[in-house]
Amino acid sequence: MSATRPDPAEVQSGTSAASGRGRGGSRWRSLWAGRPFRAGTPGSPVLRLFVRLVRRPLVPAVRLWRRNIQLRVVAATLLISLAVVLALGVVVIAQVSRGLLEAKEQAAQSQAAGGFAVAQEKANAPATVDGPDATDNKVGRDASTWMNSLVKQLASGGQTAFEVVALGAGTGEQTLPGTQGVKGARASGNVDPTASVPVKLRRAVNHATGAFKTFSEIRYTAGAGDKAPEPALVVGKRLTDINGDPYDLYYLFPLTQEEESLNLIKVTIVTAGLFVVVLLCGIAWLVVRQVVTPVRMAAGIAERLSAGRLQERMKVTGEDDIARLGEAFNKMAQNLQLKIQQLEELSRMQRRFVSDVSHELRTPLTTVRMAADVIHDARVDFDPITARSAELLAGQLDRFESLLSDLLEISRFDAGAAALEAEPIDLRDVVRRVIDGAEPLAEHKGTRIRVLGDTQPVIAEADSRRVERVLRNLVVNAVEHGEGRDVVVRLASAGGAVAVAVRDYGVGLKPGEATRVFNRFWRADPARARTTGGTGLGLSIAVEDARLHGGWLQAWGEPGGGSQFRLTLPRTADEPLRGSPIPLEPEDSRANRARAAAEAAGRSADRPAPDPGDRSPIPPRSPVTGALPVPADPTALPGNGARVVARPADQAQQEDRADGR
Repeated sequence: MSATRPDPAEVQSGTSAASGRGRGGSRWRSLWAGRPFRAGTPGSPVLRLFVRLVRRPLVPAVRLWRRNIQLRVVAATLLISLAVVLALGVVVIAQVSRGLLEAKEQAAQSQAAGGFAVAQEKANAPATVDGPDATDNKVGRDASTWMNSLVKQLASGGQTAFEVVALGAGTGEQTLPGTQGVKGARASGNVDPTASVPVKLRRAVNHATGAFKTFSEIRYTAGAGDKAPEPALVVGKRLTDINGDPYDLYYLFPLTQEEESLNLIKVTIVTAGLFVVVLLCGIAWLVVRQVVTPVRMAAGIAERLSAGRLQERMKVTGEDDIARLGEAFNKMAQNLQLKIQQLEELSRMQRRFVSDVSHELRTPLTTVRMAADVIHDARVDFDPITARSAELLAGQLDRFESLLSDLLEISRFDAGAAALEAEPIDLRDVVRRVIDGAEPLAEHKGTRIRVLGDTQPVIAEADSRRVERVLRNLVVNAVEHGEGRDVVVRLASAGGAVAVAVRDYGVGLKPGEATRVFNRFWRADPARARTTGGTGLGLSIAVEDARLHGGWLQAWGEPGGGSQFRLTLPRTADEPLRGSPIPLEPEDSRANRARAAAEAAGRSADRPAPDPGDRSPIPPRSPVTGALPVPADPTALPGNGARVVARPADQAQQEDRADGR
C-alpha cells in the first residue's frame, strides 16, 4: 500500500484559504501554492513548472527578508533616502533650470531690444552720397542689399552668442529673382531661417506690435555641414526697412551653454545623491548592527538555554540600555537555572520516592497476597459477609499490584531508563492478541470488535510488548466506554508510517477533555466505576510508549458520538514521522457526514439526505490504504492535536430519542 504525500505548501495554502479572508485572496494563495495545478488539470505540468521556477528564487529571499531585521531597516533606509534625494534633486534641478532660463531671457531681451533699435535707426537714417558708412546709405542701393548688409552687421556683434534672421512680412517665402523689397529670408551663420523660426511666433509678430519670444531649435543648412540642431530662445519684432516696408527681424540665442550647465548640475546632484544614499545605508547598517548584534546574541543564548545549557550567559559591556538588557537577561537565566535545578532535585526525590515505595511495597504485598489467597480459598467456610470481604480483598489486591507495576513503569520513563527493544513485527498479529484478550470483557458488555485494513501485512520496527500494551489499553477503554456498541480497529500503512485507530461509538469526549485524557490519574467521569480495575495510568504509559517509538498517540471525540484514538508509528525506528495514513477525525463523524450530505444534496436534489442522528456502529469500508497522510506538525503530540466537536442540544435530543433513552 502506498500513498502520495501532499506538499506542505498545499496544506498550508488550503488552511489559509479556509480561514475566510476573502475569495480573491484565497484564490491567489491557492494559485501560489500550486493547488490548481494538480494532476488532471489541463496544462498543469507547464503551469506547475512555471510556478516552481518563479517561487524558487523568491522563497529564500522572502525567508531572509522575514528573518533579518537589519536587512529590513537598511532596505527601508535605502528606499526613504532614494525618495528624499529624488525629490530634492527634482526641486533643485527645476529651480536651477528656471533660474538659468530667466537669466537667459533677460539677457536675450536686452540684447534683442538693442539690436531692434539699431536696425530701426539704420532704416530711418538720412541718405548720404559717400562716407565711411557707405554700406548703410540709401542712395544707389535697394532694400535687399541693405537688408543683407544689416543682417551681417547685426550678427557680427554677437560672436556666436546669437544669430540674426530677417524675414519678409507675411509668409516669409523666398522672393523671385529681380523683385524688389524685403520679401526674402536672410540669416547669418548658415541658419535655416524658415525652419528655425516657429510659425506661431511669426504669426504673433505679423499680427501685433512689440517684441515676442519663444523657445525653439536652431536648424542649419547644408552649408554648415552636419551640425546638429541646438535649443535656442527666439526673440522677434516687426520693423520697417529703408523704403518703409515692414519686415520681421529675429534674434536666435543658443541655449547650449545653459544646457551644458544644467547637465553638469544634474550629474553633480546624481553623484552626490548616490553618495548620500550609500552613506546613509552604511550608517544605518552600523547603527542597527549595534542594536541587532546583542539581540542576536541573546537569541542564540536563549536557544542554548532551551537546549539545556543553563550555564550560558551574555557578555555585558558598557552601561547603556543594551548592557542593562544583557544584565537583566543574565539574571533571568541565573534564576531560571536555579529554579530548574530545584525542580530537578525535587523531581529526582519524587521519582526516587515512587521507585523506593514501589519496590519496598512488593515484599509486604507478597505476604499480604499469600494470606489473602489463603483466605480467599477458604471463603466457602465463612459466613456471607466474611466471604464477600475475602472476595473484595482479593480484587483490591489485584488492583494494588497493577498500580505498583504502573508506578514502576512510570518511574522508569521519568528516570529515562526505559529501553526500546525494536524488531520487525506485523501489527495484525499484535491486534489479534489484543482482541483475543479483550473478548471476555466485550462479550460481557455486548460489544462486537471489528477489524478493518487487515488484508495486507502492516510491518514496522517496534517493541511488540509496548505496542501490545498500548493497543490493549485503547481497546479495553473503547469497550468500557462504548456502551455496548461496536468497536472498530483500523490498520493502515502509507509512506514511512503505520497507524492503528480504535473507534468507539459511546459517550465520547466533551470539549476540553481530549487535552487532558493523557494526564495521569485523570478520569472523564469520577463517578464511573472501573470494572476492570484500571489505575488511571494506562493512557499516560501508552503515550510514553508511543513517544519512545518516535510516534504519536492522539485522541478525537465528540459528545455522544464516540471517540477515536490513533497510534502512529514510523515504519523504521530511525525514520521521523511526517504524517499518518489514517485521519484523526473518522469519516463517520457528524461534521464529515454533514459535509458529505451537503455535497450529495448539491449533486442530486432528488437524493434524500442522510439522517444526522443516525450513528451506524460500523462505517462503510473506505480505501484506507490510499488515504493521503496529513502533514506532521507540533500539535501532533498527545493532547495538543486532539479535536473535540461540540454537539448541538437539539441534535443531542434527537439522538437520545433515536437510541431509546
